Amino acid sequence: MNLQEAVSDSGSTDEQMIADTASENGTVAAVAQASMPSVVAITTVSVQEIPSFFGYGSRQYKSAASGSGIIVGDNDDELLIATNNHVVEGATTLSVCFIGDDVTNAETETVNAGDNGDLNVEDAVSAKIKGTDADNDLAVVAVKKADIPEDTLSQIKIAQIGSSDDLVVGQQVVAIGNALGYGQSVTSGWVSALNRTISTDDGDSTGLIQTDAAINPGNSGGALLNMKGELIGINSAKYADSSVEGMGYAIPISKAKPILEDLMNRETREKVDSSEKGYLGVVLANLTTEAIQMYNMPTGAFVRGVEQNSPAQESGLCKGDIIVKFDGQKVSDGDDLMDKLQYYKSGEKIEAVIARANNGVYEESTIELTLGTRPDNE
Repeated sequence: MNLQEAVSDSGSTDEQMIADTASENGTVAAVAQASMPSVVAITTVSVQEIPSFFGYGSRQYKSAASGSGIIVGDNDDELLIATNNHVVEGATTLSVCFIGDDVTNAETETVNAGDNGDLNVEDAVSAKIKGTDADNDLAVVAVKKADIPEDTLSQIKIAQIGSSDDLVVGQQVVAIGNALGYGQSVTSGWVSALNRTISTDDGDSTGLIQTDAAINPGNSGGALLNMKGELIGINSAKYADSSVEGMGYAIPISKAKPILEDLMNRETREKVDSSEKGYLGVVLANLTTEAIQMYNMPTGAFVRGVEQNSPAQESGLCKGDIIVKFDGQKVSDGDDLMDKLQYYKSGEKIEAVIARANNGVYEESTIELTLGTRPDNE
């Protein structure tokens, strides 16, 4: 699926009139009117395990978080929404609120939903993670069209995709997102810098758009737009720097576009029941940024050990290998791979790309894995 094709094929006469108004007027109000139907609020629930205060066992707690997303395409059955990876990472339940001011109600309903990840209520529609790219902090989630009320479906639209290649410092931009989890809000500012590199706990992120348009928690995954109402960036509060006041950052759409298109074309998978979940048979570790830089290692899941007679051993995986891709998806670390494995059943054949050290130089190769069933004693 191509983002530009999705936009051009989906536009209606009314939508084009609104877009033309934004282009002609060049006002923040016109851009907001044209673009807000493309921006959604996303609520996620993750389960966190907290050790007991007395040192015996642990307890599980549900934790809710809010973010934003942008409708960037569709297929026969699904509406496809771009967002940040950190918005959906680790989510057990995921919901989307398309229009109106029902975000607070949607969050409450999502938290109270069952643990099977399915939720379709008055204020929220259940969504599934279609694909993620943790390295670039991007993800695509899918919503079944059949789950969206007809009156809602008639009001929402697919975003117009612009280009970030011709941006200039001083150009006016508009940011739209679910700021602070309160619902859609609009801020405006200017491109204050281009090609910024920001350091986070996950490493350096390069090529970012810097703007003084307010981007707060909840804005992550929302839209950065030019004055034609075209999507030129995906906002990310993850890159906010507490030592610098009034600066926000966005992933340029020209960088994000090929990644999103790849994720949009993936199969939408459901989390697999524990009894059917695929088993690999490895002990994984997360590489530190310092280790990656010091030993010139690729980013991925570091294999600390391989269990005897496991699918990993049969495929040729060895201790010290780094799994950099799994079923065509980039792997950022061991936790990321374990999260991906939740969507694969035993018996499935998967291609993985591994990096193996050869005289201090890591060389990549592709292997085929047949996932097994976890032994009863594991």
